[in-house]
Amino acid sequence: MSVTSASSQLVGSLYVEHHSWLQSLLRRQLGCAVDAADLAQDTFERLLTRREPGTWREPRAFLTTIARGLVVDLYRRRDLERALIEAMAVRPDAWAMSPEDRSLLLETLQAIDDMLDGLARPVREAFLLSQLDGLTYREIAQSLGVSERTIASYMATAMSRCVELAA
Repeated sequence: MSVTSASSQLVGSLYVEHHSWLQSLLRRQLGCAVDAADLAQDTFERLLTRREPGTWREPRAFLTTIARGLVVDLYRRRDLERALIEAMAVRPDAWAMSPEDRSLLLETLQAIDDMLDGLARPVREAFLLSQLDGLTYREIAQSLGVSERTIASYMATAMSRCVELAA
């Protein structure tokens, strides 16, 4: 039996034993049966796409940890959607775009948010000041009270993170 097949069987048995429980837990937490069903499915999908198969002594704790991360992702995505809608409401003529373009923009914003989430706060600030505000390293250094060399290091870190996530 291959590792992939063994892993799929393990996830299948976890699904049979714990899916209803996880979905009920998420429904209580989110107050929405549809979101709970989606996130329960996404939790098991994550298990299927893991590179390293595993055996879990505490499967409910493990499933809960994965599901919590997905709940956080859901709330972040909704916050981004809300911010995009608010921005579009302020400047409807500048933001007149098709639903497909809005969806693509939202996906891009989500990817940027995911990338920035893994960075230390000053690195994130330097990256945003450079990329969104168009400031030079000198201007960013003055704004953050650090040296230009530090800003160069921050930017290298941020760019490495972008490349890492794009791969």
